[in-house]
Amino acid sequence: MAVKLNALTSDSYIDVSQYRDQHFKGNRYDQEKLLKQSNTLYVGNLSFYTTEEQVHELFSKSGDVKRIIIGLDKVKKTACGFCFVEYYTRIGAENAMRFINGTRLDDRIIRTDWDAGFKEGRQYGRGKSGGQVRDEYRQDYDPARGGYGKLAQQHRPTEARNSF
Repeated sequence: MAVKLNALTSDSYIDVSQYRDQHFKGNRYDQEKLLKQSNTLYVGNLSFYTTEEQVHELFSKSGDVKRIIIGLDKVKKTACGFCFVEYYTRIGAENAMRFINGTRLDDRIIRTDWDAGFKEGRQYGRGKSGGQVRDEYRQDYDPARGGYGKLAQQHRPTEARNSF
């Protein structure tokens, strides 16, 4: 009976995922502990054109937002499709995980995940070209994320890259 009751109290929407930031400064135990008490979310799959105001409008529906940090291409200093949303309370962040993860923002399905806490420098993409790593290897055309992936752009003929 206890197993059934345990299942009823489980809230898989707010569980910590398997993903871990490979650049985290500290050990796995410290990272896990920070994730379980964090008020900060990583938000992915944003359009490059989504504004901080749009993010705030959506995420403030689940709690009081302390700040939003839009992810930037480290070379161009333009938005590159992710952000961090920091709440004043854990409850606000949990509500966002429950009710906002997987919804549409700027006509894209967004993903949220726990973050151990924003540190200066993490607002920049980690890809070789300055953006996100996933956009380096994308083969499909995605106008909301800059067209083709960076590597695919390099292998396309010049006339195909410049034509619209």
